[in-house]
Amino acid sequence: MARMTEEEAFELDKRWTETTPDVGPNGSGFIVRRRAARMVTIDGFSANYLFSKAIAGHKTPADVISDMIQEKLAASQ
Repeated sequence: MARMTEEEAFELDKRWTETTPDVGPNGSGFIVRRRAARMVTIDGFSANYLFSKAIAGHKTPADVISDMIQEKLAASQ
């Protein structure tokens, strides 16, 4: 793995300490907007089902959802 030179490390430190973050009018910046666009709310029953399937299949909940979507897409074609 490549390592930074001391010069590069000082430049990176300077960039992060002197740059003012870009935030929105209510404190929402780029990262918050990206997270909000991907967040989905589900009910408790669905969440329990999803986590049970994930644990049983040794997967993450995102993998289970992805598999369900792929199955639905394949069935519709």
